[in-house]
Amino acid sequence: MATTKQYTVACNENFREIVMAEFAAIGFDSFQETDSGFISHSDSEIDLEALGDIVTKYEGSAQISVQSDDVEQVNWNKKWEESYDPITVADKVLVRASFHKPNPDYPIEIIIDPKMSFGTGHHETTGLMMELQLGLDHKNKKVLDAGSGTGILAILSGKLGASDLYAFDNDSWVKDNIQENFKNNKTTANLAIGTIDTLDLPGDFDIILANINKNILLHDIPFYAERLKQGGHLVMSGFYQQDLPDISKLTEQSGMTFENSKVKNEWMAARFKK
Repeated sequence: MATTKQYTVACNENFREIVMAEFAAIGFDSFQETDSGFISHSDSEIDLEALGDIVTKYEGSAQISVQSDDVEQVNWNKKWEESYDPITVADKVLVRASFHKPNPDYPIEIIIDPKMSFGTGHHETTGLMMELQLGLDHKNKKVLDAGSGTGILAILSGKLGASDLYAFDNDSWVKDNIQENFKNNKTTANLAIGTIDTLDLPGDFDIILANINKNILLHDIPFYAERLKQGGHLVMSGFYQQDLPDISKLTEQSGMTFENSKVKNEWMAARFKK
């Protein structure tokens, strides 16, 4: 019986996505989220020294621990497909993978074939962001998707009528996945790898979307404000409901006012206007 290595990772939920990204960068290619973290496998040999560096990097902040076991070798892509269900947002958007059947009951359909499970709309923050997007007029607007991940928010912007799309992420490994998802959804966008404070981005966006995490948002909010058109909207998530006062204080200092928010399982998305 052929076996393969299975890595069971426990970590703080706030760090789960970034740790998964770090694992993907060193060759892990399948991920299954659990209550305490995630399980991962790889078809290629893993650099154990690089894995150790990740654990050292996050053991303090994320309380990370990793256990490896020999398990029976299976087709993980097939198992992932069997467990990956389409989702709907506000009865208006269907998010599915290419191996799912289309459903004409939904006016907007987005095809996402992720390399891992986040950025598909399954996480509360992505769904909340999409709900707030649906309440904004995107027609002929210029939109920035900050920390794009799979590109799902930029894709929804395009399907809502945005005419000029920009997206960026600080991890170069997501580039091929974003471009693949753009192609599958017939979306044209300017894609860059970097951060808001290092990239040469325009300064006249109508809408900026940022689904990242609290600490990065607190650093980036002034940069978003600089690039947002007067009367433009900033939509953010990746933080808990209890974090809203910290987020709102900085947005107000940066010339924006709170408009509305949505909450699910303590996660929050909020919209502000300049």
